[in-house]
Amino acid sequence: MKLIAVAALTLIAAAPALAQTTPEPTPPAIAPAGAAKFTVDTPIEQLVADEKAKAVLTSVLGGDITQNPFYDQIKAMSFAQVQPLSQGQITDELVKKLADGLAAIK
Repeated sequence: MKLIAVAALTLIAAAPALAQTTPEPTPPAIAPAGAAKFTVDTPIEQLVADEKAKAVLTSVLGGDITQNPFYDQIKAMSFAQVQPLSQGQITDELVKKLADGLAAIK
């Protein structure tokens, strides 16, 4: 009986040592000073969530992108990812204008 009690106490004492630990999350990367806040690689839904970035999108695209029938399908993607799927509607020139407009946001 004492053996069982000692074994149980040993297991209880060793439990924290056997428990798996989760690694501490790494802090988010901090953009270097002078780096653009948004790029054409930023997910569209993040651009739309920012007032200044949404204004750039509206200006360059000529309308509110959230009204596009495909918005729900592309909002998690970036313009760089959507361009090859756009069947030529998102041209290199349009992406350049978006990139320039987004880079100007401070």
